[in-house]
Amino acid sequence: MENDCFIIKDNCYFRYRTGAIILRGRKMLFVQNDLSDYYYMIGGAVEIGETSQECIEREVLEETGVPCKAVRCAIICENFFSGDRLDKRISGKLCHILEFYYLMEVPEDGSFREETDTGEKLTWISLDEIGNYDVRPVMLKTKLKEAIDGGVLLHVVNKDTGV
Repeated sequence: MENDCFIIKDNCYFRYRTGAIILRGRKMLFVQNDLSDYYYMIGGAVEIGETSQECIEREVLEETGVPCKAVRCAIICENFFSGDRLDKRISGKLCHILEFYYLMEVPEDGSFREETDTGEKLTWISLDEIGNYDVRPVMLKTKLKEAIDGGVLLHVVNKDTGV
């Protein structure tokens, strides 16, 4: 966290992070914690001097215990939202997060934990039922299948600020 790429200025928060698209069949692995009802991607802040690919491979190993390989960057997301109570650094702030989402290759013998290294719940969600879940960022409900099946890099601007 000491070397995470982020800036806090006045009432604004900027962060550079990665997210993992980890699939088993047509199900994707998401994270959920006790403080909220929504689901989000495994990943985390890129550290100074680290590439986004190095970051996502490190984060997936730390959070799941499985050494997955980044196959390709599938989505670049400019994510704007209002900070919530989950992270005191961003509570009440206007957040601008630059996110690189990677499609991950999973080893066949990979056995995923039920919880992350920090106690968050790991949950598999069917891609066909993703619309029934509160997934963040919201654009994943409409863009995820295209990013996985289309084989091209998507650039998405997600505005969930209520403004």
